[in-house]
Amino acid sequence: MKRVLLVGAGHAHAWLLSALAKEAIYGARLTLVSPNPRQIYSAMLPGVIAGHYERADAEFDVALLAERAYVEFIPAAVTALDAEQRVAALSDGTKFSFDVASLNAGSTVAESVPGSREHARPVKPFEQLIEQLKRVGHVAIAGGGAAGAELAMALRYQGREVTVYSDRSMLPEHFARRVERRMRRIGVDFRPGMRVDSIEPGPMVIAGTARQQFDLVLWATGPAPLPWLRSSGLALDEAGFVRLDRALRSTSHPYVLAAGDCAALGEAKSGVHAVRHGKLLERNLRHLAAGTALEAYEPAPHALLIMSCGGRYAIATRGTWSAEGRWVWWWKNAIDRRWMRRLNETRGR
Repeated sequence: MKRVLLVGAGHAHAWLLSALAKEAIYGARLTLVSPNPRQIYSAMLPGVIAGHYERADAEFDVALLAERAYVEFIPAAVTALDAEQRVAALSDGTKFSFDVASLNAGSTVAESVPGSREHARPVKPFEQLIEQLKRVGHVAIAGGGAAGAELAMALRYQGREVTVYSDRSMLPEHFARRVERRMRRIGVDFRPGMRVDSIEPGPMVIAGTARQQFDLVLWATGPAPLPWLRSSGLALDEAGFVRLDRALRSTSHPYVLAAGDCAALGEAKSGVHAVRHGKLLERNLRHLAAGTALEAYEPAPHALLIMSCGGRYAIATRGTWSAEGRWVWWWKNAIDRRWMRRLNETRGR
């Protein structure tokens, strides 16, 4: 029997577990290693901060979902991976040997600016972020991508003073224009083209000749690879993410698969893509257990992106199309709640 290690409970593995809860895989023993028995769904985090959802509405029970999927759950984080020896070191001090591994461990936030590690708070992990945000009034956010903009508008909706520093936009141009207009309309102090050069105690943000003190600085400058990938022996791209073939297997170690933010696939890192990875992972893990040929991943040229804007208002884009309004927020709400029902529908069975 193959021992399959699932690292992380991101979108791809969440989909996988929900599928296995309906139809188990035979011929393999699966173990999930993830730090938190309960996990926040990232797409609903701004809604929790804005007050539209209770925290429980945006959480799913990782341990229970694993149990219903006939998957062993270990509440720990991977601290090192030896792909050649097929061994993972865990934060609880144990080691785990595997035949096949699937990595959906997400990413961290790049902290390359002096003082950012000491005086700023990365937006991940989300579980500790919610409580900390309840105690601050004036917040700076470094990073003008979707995560930073959504958090800024959610905090502004709660009456906080928010300043967003964005040296470059990470959004499609037509979409970025809508987002900038909305941020300014609701009172977010948006500073395009302004790079955070350093952060000093206070915390004090230094941007060119400007100096400003805040209650909290949030770091949301885009995804960076988890540190243990560098020493894993896996082939990585220039940024440090796992290189994959079309079956989502490592190009250097084909018994290691990867999905979501930790994978290098030449497409935007988004929940929509990660769920598509999860659907293929499910089929290919069944193929591996049965000894049949794996299927190839077919990238989608465009993915739907919907950004909440503090109040019950949202902006959507797919390709060159975009739209905004209250109806877009209710559309997003329906999508998010359907996803949470999928993850939680195994309860009581």
